[in-house]
Amino acid sequence: MQLDMLVVGAGFAGIYQLYKAREAGMTVRVLEAGEGVGGTWFWNRYPGARCDVESLDYSYSFCRELEEEWEWTERYATQSEILSYINHVVDRFDLRRDIQLNTRVASAHFDEDRALWSVRSEDGEHLEAKFLVMATGQLSVPQKPDLHGLDDFKGQWYHSARWPMEGVDFTGQRVVLIGTGSSGVQMTPIIAAQASQLTVLQRTANFSVPAHNVPFTPESLKAAKARYPERRAMGREAITGVFLNANTKTAAEMTEDERIAELEYRWKGAGGGFRMLRAFADLMSNPQTNHLVAEFARNKIRAVVKDPRKAEILSPKGDLPFGAKRLCVDSNYYDTFNQNHVDIVDVAIDPIVEATPSGIRTQTREFACDAIVFATGFDAMTGALKSIDIRGERGISLRDKWKDGPTSYLGISIAGFPNLFVIAGPGSPSALSNVVHSIETHVDWIMRLLRTAQTRQVRRIAALQEAEDGWVHRCVEEANKTLYPKAKSWYMGSNIEGKPRVFMAFVSGVPLYRALIEEVASNNYQGFELA
Repeated sequence: MQLDMLVVGAGFAGIYQLYKAREAGMTVRVLEAGEGVGGTWFWNRYPGARCDVESLDYSYSFCRELEEEWEWTERYATQSEILSYINHVVDRFDLRRDIQLNTRVASAHFDEDRALWSVRSEDGEHLEAKFLVMATGQLSVPQKPDLHGLDDFKGQWYHSARWPMEGVDFTGQRVVLIGTGSSGVQMTPIIAAQASQLTVLQRTANFSVPAHNVPFTPESLKAAKARYPERRAMGREAITGVFLNANTKTAAEMTEDERIAELEYRWKGAGGGFRMLRAFADLMSNPQTNHLVAEFARNKIRAVVKDPRKAEILSPKGDLPFGAKRLCVDSNYYDTFNQNHVDIVDVAIDPIVEATPSGIRTQTREFACDAIVFATGFDAMTGALKSIDIRGERGISLRDKWKDGPTSYLGISIAGFPNLFVIAGPGSPSALSNVVHSIETHVDWIMRLLRTAQTRQVRRIAALQEAEDGWVHRCVEEANKTLYPKAKSWYMGSNIEGKPRVFMAFVSGVPLYRALIEEVASNNYQGFELA
């Protein structure tokens, strides 16, 4: 079957791309590996799973009626509520008939003579399309547990990104949780409420800030919706694509009392979440300012966690800049460690050696348990794309092209891979932004490019290598102005053994990025060959 467009992935990105392509009169099909739509919100259903971007922002903005009719129940939506929202969107716009579930793409090869993408699924189905859009997500390939002896463990083990559909009841069980990124931070209070004993094994402490999550009242939701157009407009001009009331002053421009008041405001109920990252204009560029914020956060941890040993383990070390690893947003995470049956172990000092039939053994101790939970993260940004055998011009493999790290032009197109587009991919602000906003920005831009191509009867759209080289250089330059590259984070690929250490996002924010890609479009799509 030959289509105008094939889309891989049925999360927020794939669904919006389908909507816009269908609106343009294109024949389009979405291929989705899961048995349901939702992308990361289909797969990540672990206890406590919740978005760290506020629900009113982490939602589509393309339809005012959709904004009005959907009733969010909380400031930060749960996984189940977000999944219900996505399914509502799919059904409201009659998109399900063009989504093919349970279809994992094995290969995608570009036929140069015919200017078509030839795509095969793992079960052998063959499809062809003029354009291939990868909507595979940033966090969709879990880092598999690589623990010697795991097959011999007599209990049950689980991964946060492949949680059983029926859920897990840990009541009365001894549980070992490995990992303290966002998933681990969200799971800890929920598992602790059930388990007879919870031991958290942590390699690197990360900063987590209180969410101050609250349910919406009918009055508060009505008031928020009345200001939705204004809220969206402010988000478009904010560095993250979400309006977080950024402080425009540097720390040096404020008195000590003003600095403390600003931090307290952002930590407490009026703030919370990613608002902490906007406390000072130079927070992510000035080491002294960042240290001030990091010390403030460490003091908050010490104030909450009563056991000095636990507090010290949970406090990030001084060489980790605040916010350089993705900030965690929590509800009662640190307070959970005040419970006698909850412990934290520093496995950077006492490394994990293996699983045993009865639990987990470190170099000095063994932790007997009934269940092991892995919250070990993802092969971020590139994992899903490199899991598919993608071959462009002259048979070049994307895996080979990206062996030293991902490259792209504008985070949208890859030189050597004509008629292929990536939504919210490496080289875009996606990982550092409200990703739904970034998705809409990308899809809208791609569709304008395709309309231009149709008008000019263009069959082949290709990023030029020199344009890609220039964009990669620009991204590196922008990142090096900040403290982000100082951290060993998934932004840098540092969580995957052997993965190249490259900062994978455009760090300078949504407004500048949008201005740059609009400039490309207005300059006759400079950096692209339209043939």
